[in-house]
Amino acid sequence: MSIKTRFIIAALALFSYTAAAADRDFYQLKIYHLKTSQQVAQLDNFLETAYLPALHRAGITNVGVFKPIADAAAANEWLTYVFIPFTSYDQFASLEATLQNDPAYQEAGKDYLHAPYNNLPYDRIETILMDAFEGSPRFEVPNLTSPRAERVYELRSYESATEAYYRNKVDMFNKGDEIGLFKRLGFNAVFYGEVIAGSRMPNLMYLTTFENKQSRDEHWEAFSKDAYWKELSAKPEYQHNVSRNQQIFLYPTDYSDF
Repeated sequence: MSIKTRFIIAALALFSYTAAAADRDFYQLKIYHLKTSQQVAQLDNFLETAYLPALHRAGITNVGVFKPIADAAAANEWLTYVFIPFTSYDQFASLEATLQNDPAYQEAGKDYLHAPYNNLPYDRIETILMDAFEGSPRFEVPNLTSPRAERVYELRSYESATEAYYRNKVDMFNKGDEIGLFKRLGFNAVFYGEVIAGSRMPNLMYLTTFENKQSRDEHWEAFSKDAYWKELSAKPEYQHNVSRNQQIFLYPTDYSDF
């Protein structure tokens, strides 16, 4: 095979990958770890008055901001989750430059952006990057009507023992149509994501939403009893593909886009 032919094949493969990636959303989940109520107030002000408006100006709509349904003070740590849906990796990669060149953002967020080293607005930031699933390539804003304080957003993280088991679980969602089962039962899923960078890997994450705690429990009870789920989960090819299942219950802030 000539060098020219190899170059053409490689170029076609790269084009095919890029085109496929463009057909799926790219997600960033930022988790702010906070130690004091003052940090909580300062971060909320920054997100509401500076960060979300700047993202909107950059063409990034429907940014979600969530907090755990738990007693944060008892745990001596507050958490804030910010979900940012991008239409492509390129949009994500160009965001920082966009923010640096946004004078309204720089002015509105100056207290946060230029906080002194001995009075920081957070303890640390954790970032998780995800590709949308092939079977659910675009995120969806949930259709809920209850007061925000009553809503339950359930963020699930499925870790696998190996990369092969992880791919198997992703396949279970896509080809096995576990996504379709969630949709049929009305789980109001926001996204399904393949984690490509994060502290826990191999891993996938997804976010389902409910009007309240009772609705959440009723939906999962229906899921566990569903005939298709029983058939799918019993298939030999889909055994042992989740080694750790973490459930985090969240509610949207007043200024969250959904």
